[in-house]
Amino acid sequence: IHHCSSYDNNHVPWGSTHELTWDLTKKYDHISGLYIWTGFDYLGEPTPFWWPSRSSFFGIIDLAGIPKDVYYMYQSEWTNKDVLHLFPHWNWDDGQIVDVWAYYNNADEVELFVNGKSHGRKSKVDGTYHVMWRIPYEKGTIKAVSYRDNRKILEKEIKTAGEPVSIRLSADRKKIKADGKDLSYVMVEVLDDKGLPVPIAENNIRFSVEGTGSIVGTDNGNPNDSLSLKKPERKLFGGKAVVILQSNENEGTIILSAQSEDLKESIIFIETQK
Repeated sequence: IHHCSSYDNNHVPWGSTHELTWDLTKKYDHISGLYIWTGFDYLGEPTPFWWPSRSSFFGIIDLAGIPKDVYYMYQSEWTNKDVLHLFPHWNWDDGQIVDVWAYYNNADEVELFVNGKSHGRKSKVDGTYHVMWRIPYEKGTIKAVSYRDNRKILEKEIKTAGEPVSIRLSADRKKIKADGKDLSYVMVEVLDDKGLPVPIAENNIRFSVEGTGSIVGTDNGNPNDSLSLKKPERKLFGGKAVVILQSNENEGTIILSAQSEDLKESIIFIETQK
């Protein structure tokens, strides 16, 4: 299976990991900047795997435009906003040992809780830009809390999800220009009976569109998915996929429908305006 983890352990053979590259840039005054290869995954030159892989694996953002976990390392270093990003998801086998990471900033330390039980506070050490706990999986909730001067800054939770029952569509823009060019990117996820996104879902979702626009692309960020990017269907990867809608030159509404076997259908409306 051609997959890489989110633990910053994959890079181009002529480069280094995200954290090491950034650490060297910060540490040495004679280094004026860094060249990230790459910001986005890209088709062709599949690295580090070959066919049936279709793309690189080392981007900060995947082929579908979805940020990977390491995106938040850069956000924690390059922005002033408070950041606390906890990963991975929390759907594993009972007792399986899982490395839990957190990227954070504007705080001294982060505390991890599993079902309300603390696994201790940790701080970044020299040369690393995350904290990590290695713990056995138990169904429920993991929570990270960042502190500065013992005052809570941010809190993030991840809950164990159940089986998929419905589809959720969410657009980056629900109003676009009726110019035949403008785009709306629609995130596709499936939810359990409590409304939680299911991060390990791989349902095949079929799309149809009516009104003042069309589907111009679908993707899921999977470097091994060879299905045409123009196909109006997509198998979820990491529980997600993306549909790209484009307006025509008429004012009105684009109606996107998403269907999958045994799941409740979802519909979203995008307005097109002059």
